Amino acid sequence: MRYLVPLGFFLMLIAFLAVGLFLDPRQIPSPLIGKPAPGFELPQLAEPQLKFSSTEMRGKVWLLNIWASWCVSCRQEHPLLVDLAKRGVVQLYGINYQDQRADGLRWLARFGDPYVMNLFDGDGRVGIDYGVYGVPETLIIDKAGIVRLKLTGPLTKELIDTRILPLIMELNR
Repeated sequence: MRYLVPLGFFLMLIAFLAVGLFLDPRQIPSPLIGKPAPGFELPQLAEPQLKFSSTEMRGKVWLLNIWASWCVSCRQEHPLLVDLAKRGVVQLYGINYQDQRADGLRWLARFGDPYVMNLFDGDGRVGIDYGVYGVPETLIIDKAGIVRLKLTGPLTKELIDTRILPLIMELNR
């Protein structure tokens, strides 16, 4: 009898760990989904004297990609973002997160710049407002400024084709 409580606790712990093995780490639930995107004003990456405010995107569906030059996964997803930008289905905006401005600019010059505009969040304050777990992270924001999708980790062709593009098409109707 005295071993039943520890045994029950141990079995419950094993069950929780087993469930965790089958979860997709990209599907981290976000409290932002269905709520207004946090407002921000950031300097542009290339021209720090120029500021951009998220309120300028009202009335547009847009994709916000949070990235960094030091991020290996960002490099993995970058060709997919370049391809998505060429399709012209959605405006891509980037936030260079907790990086050095010069490193971000060199990275874009080397790998291409798919973004309509890149912003600079060197201290990560906007990232905190958006609940960034780590880069890359991608959000889809609708015409009313509501977050409709947040993906953590690198995008894949499958995610773009099955989740991002259908959502963008639906939001643009």
